[in-house]
Amino acid sequence: MSSPPTLRAWLHEAPFTLAMSSGFFGFYVHAGALTALTDAGLAPSAVTGSSAGALVTGLYAGGVTLDAMRERLATLRREDFWDPAPGAGLLRGGRFRAMLDALLPVADIEHAAVGYAPSVFDLGARATTVLREGSIAGAIHASCALPVLFHPVRLGGRLYSDGGIADRPGLAGVGAGERVLYHHLASRSPWRRAGSPSLRLPRRERLTAVSIEGLPRVNPFALHRGMVAFAQAEHAMRRALDERVTDGAVRLEAAG
Repeated sequence: MSSPPTLRAWLHEAPFTLAMSSGFFGFYVHAGALTALTDAGLAPSAVTGSSAGALVTGLYAGGVTLDAMRERLATLRREDFWDPAPGAGLLRGGRFRAMLDALLPVADIEHAAVGYAPSVFDLGARATTVLREGSIAGAIHASCALPVLFHPVRLGGRLYSDGGIADRPGLAGVGAGERVLYHHLASRSPWRRAGSPSLRLPRRERLTAVSIEGLPRVNPFALHRGMVAFAQAEHAMRRALDERVTDGAVRLEAAG
């Protein structure tokens, strides 16, 4: 009986969609993992995600180079996005949106370098919606609008909030039959119960998941850990490429 393929071999077999989960300020980790993939010549043919995952995949789809992404993350300061204002959340989100607009070479999802289909939560319908047209910056802003932290975002007459509310893996935008590399941010939130579905890797045909444990936790008051998390995730993803895919997943420790 043949042994399972390495992740690298599996990704080389055919085009794949990259899906990245939500996870607060886990965009540093996602960006590090994506850097390792593209440096290995394993660029996704389409991307999707929710919240932190929608941010990194949206920047990538919108033509932001990995070097530019790394540089912006390395210089990110809380005041760059911190704009408290009265409303349904602490932050208005104007500074965050302006930062996205300034970064993105491509404005609209329809003109993205690769297909982009992020998840958002439609507050009126109380359900996940996948955005397939319109502003990339607006889609990222909406998918990252974490309740309590950010005000909801209005797009096209609808009010949206964080895509991870009902689609933490960010897989709603993946079509049937697509080969998917899913990058999972392991949640260590004290508010999540042991055994919570959000902690489990999703099961899906033609999906391979990568979960990297033991990474530094980043938040608005601990941004100094961000590039440490980026570097550790990049290194771990490079190692993951040569790990065998077992039961549809590759799991490893960041410092291993």
